[in-house]
Amino acid sequence: MMTTATTMTTEPAQPRRPFRIPARVRIMAWVVLLMAAVLVLVNFIVWQTLETEVSERVDRALDQEIAEFEEFAAAGVDPRTGASFTDLDTLFRAHLSRQYPDRHEIIFGYVDDVPDATVPTGRVRQGQEPLFDVSADPAALADILTAPTGRGTVDTPEGALRWAKIRVSPPEGVDAPEGWFVTGYFVDADREEVHRFLRLLLLVSAAGLVAAGSAAWWVAGRILAPVRLIRQTAAQITEEDLTRRIDVTGNDDITALAEQFNAMLDRLEEAFSTQRRFVDDASHELRTPITIVRGHLELMGDDPDERREVVRLVTDELDRMARIVEDLLVLAQAQRPDFLRVEDVSLAELTSDIDAKVRALGDRDWRLDEIGEGIIRVDPQRITQAMVQLASNAVRHSSSGDTIVLGSSLTDDGGRRTVRLWVRDFGPGIAPEDQERIFERFARAGSPRAHRPGAGLGLAIVRAIAEAHRGTVHLDSALGRGSTFTLILPVDERSTGIWHAS
Repeated sequence: MMTTATTMTTEPAQPRRPFRIPARVRIMAWVVLLMAAVLVLVNFIVWQTLETEVSERVDRALDQEIAEFEEFAAAGVDPRTGASFTDLDTLFRAHLSRQYPDRHEIIFGYVDDVPDATVPTGRVRQGQEPLFDVSADPAALADILTAPTGRGTVDTPEGALRWAKIRVSPPEGVDAPEGWFVTGYFVDADREEVHRFLRLLLLVSAAGLVAAGSAAWWVAGRILAPVRLIRQTAAQITEEDLTRRIDVTGNDDITALAEQFNAMLDRLEEAFSTQRRFVDDASHELRTPITIVRGHLELMGDDPDERREVVRLVTDELDRMARIVEDLLVLAQAQRPDFLRVEDVSLAELTSDIDAKVRALGDRDWRLDEIGEGIIRVDPQRITQAMVQLASNAVRHSSSGDTIVLGSSLTDDGGRRTVRLWVRDFGPGIAPEDQERIFERFARAGSPRAHRPGAGLGLAIVRAIAEAHRGTVHLDSALGRGSTFTLILPVDERSTGIWHAS
């Protein structure tokens, strides 16, 4: 018997994205948590303070009653009769008849029960009815009188009673029982006021906590609105659509972030647009020589003369393609920090070297207009490359024997020193509508697609070299009177040299 094993395959489980708590919720939670901690601390401190005040107030009331009794007993004379006290019952009754205790107080005396006593014993209570008469409650009375300390608390049906007592003895020489003077205070009424206030404070705290949470939610939403818009905008941005922007209002850090994000989108849109234009133009420029090469190769016959002509044409087109690629590499390198290799050079020597090199470009009347004097800090090879390109451009737009002028100068304009190097021709000139466009890649004067020698990258390279030196290219031209291209490079006054790209 044969069996077939079946192998089951399962796709790997996709990792679960961690649950993300929104920043708005986190901000509100932290504000509420901090507010709750502060309110708990405040409520606790208020509760402790009020409890301490109640306790101190009760202790003062007890101390006052004890002090009044001690002062009365120390006198030892009954104010009603003027006679001295001979027993504690009389002393307690005389003192209590003069007292008017608060509703929450109780004052009484107790004379010890002794066998064969000849004077009254037992309790002697105040005249006013207290909330609860502990002197008539045997259990509560026993707890107070037998307590080893002079102060304490006893539970009653009316709540906790704070009490204080002192031992009282009869006058010296009098044979009578001893006793206790007791004063007490029912503290639950005062504590109830404290609890009522704390309940109100807790209610206000809870309302404040809800209000703080709502305010934190609203404020966090307002503050984070640009961040939310940034996230939504970033999610909707694609390579094909970089036009979306964030509406910026306010002047805080989040607003600054939104402004920077918009600026970044502007740069990205410009970079993508430039890249698309560059790819379109480069593909067009390279497609033409490829088509020419392919067409000639396909139609090439066996005749030797025809073959030589086809090879010459193909070689010429391949050379043009190589030059396009080389120019594209130069423009790509212009964005790198090591594009320039600056050094201190003599402006006069640099101008003379450029003049000697450009004279081999064509049979023209080359003239040196002016030579600047001074030491500047530039990349001499890149400056020479830019000037040779401008001279080559002048040669292409002039005829044999025409005049082409070169020159340089080092000037001081209101404290700002600048280097100027120029190439002037007296050719047909450039139309005003073309003067800005010719510095773009693959652009030429006249029709953008006019087939002329070169790929339209020369002036773009010149501008890239000038901008790498933090300078500009200025064009002064008009139809029928020629053109003047001028490199204007700022001089760094701190080092008497040209700023270089970094």
